[in-house]
Amino acid sequence: MNTATKALIAAGAIAVLAGPILAQQGRSGERVAPQCRAAIVKLCGTDRSQMRTCLRDKISELSDECRASLRQRIDARNSDRRERGGAAAQAIAPQTLSYGSDPLQALDLWVPAAATPAPLVLFVHGGGWKRGSKSNAVGRAMPGHMLAQGYAFASIDYRLVPAAAVEQQAADVAAALAHLLKRADELGIDRSRVVLTGHSAGAHLVALVGTDERYLKAVGISFADIDGVMPNDGAAYDVPFQMAQAGRFMSGTYEQAFGTDPARQKALSPTRHAAAPNAPAFLLLHVLRPDGVAQNAALSEALRRAGTAVEIGSFPGEGLRGHAEINRKLGEPDYPATPVMDAWLRKVLR
Repeated sequence: MNTATKALIAAGAIAVLAGPILAQQGRSGERVAPQCRAAIVKLCGTDRSQMRTCLRDKISELSDECRASLRQRIDARNSDRRERGGAAAQAIAPQTLSYGSDPLQALDLWVPAAATPAPLVLFVHGGGWKRGSKSNAVGRAMPGHMLAQGYAFASIDYRLVPAAAVEQQAADVAAALAHLLKRADELGIDRSRVVLTGHSAGAHLVALVGTDERYLKAVGISFADIDGVMPNDGAAYDVPFQMAQAGRFMSGTYEQAFGTDPARQKALSPTRHAAAPNAPAFLLLHVLRPDGVAQNAALSEALRRAGTAVEIGSFPGEGLRGHAEINRKLGEPDYPATPVMDAWLRKVLR
């Protein structure tokens, strides 16, 4: 097998394995040939959890015809995925709304035309509390995927450090939600079904708003207006602890955001606010960064002690690459965190 074919199979293996490799026919009509299916079963068995590793290691043992058939199925699956996600996102252009007087107090909103009023999923971008935007720091798949599931999707901007404080950023998250709920009827949103989510710094902010009710109450809403919170790969849920073990790469970012006052750091720590009451349910997504694993475990335990429903989704990925990947790929059907997210959303937004 040549290098190009080997690379293609490696790149596309997840797409095939995620949604049955041995199926008789894919959505695009491309089939894995019967003799190829039989060869794959003989070579790797039928356990899909082991098939990716097996195919990567043993793909050269398949015939040229089988590899070609498999490559066609990969191409068809990838084409289906791009068309479904792209069509959903492009069919309905987002509305851009202002929820405050600052230019950064704005959001983009997608609402599925055929499913209104639609449950709302509100996303808060990352960027170390000092950068990022509603447009460039949300995974490309998420708007289309949310629309395909029948959910309205909002991606918000918020004021950034150092011009604004983290406390103001949490206030912006609450204000953006309050603005959407106030206009729910005209926007086609079901205000009784709402989830907050965010990545990285955005994960910290939604966790803070979901555990410290003061931000919501300041804009006339409460935990009763939220069904769930889904922080994605945050690592600053206990700010003093995170700052104490941060290396040189992140210590400046944390100090700029949270300062040096221990009392303020604790006040901005979701884990320190996780005693009841909280938002009703949490799904904590993370990759295998050591600080993220520790921070998510501690927040999960604090939420459980308070009687709050909490689930954890842990997925492969290390360092900044894994941290970026879980945001970039979440919403892609073949990314392992996507079905976990989908099942949890169906449960909390039912």
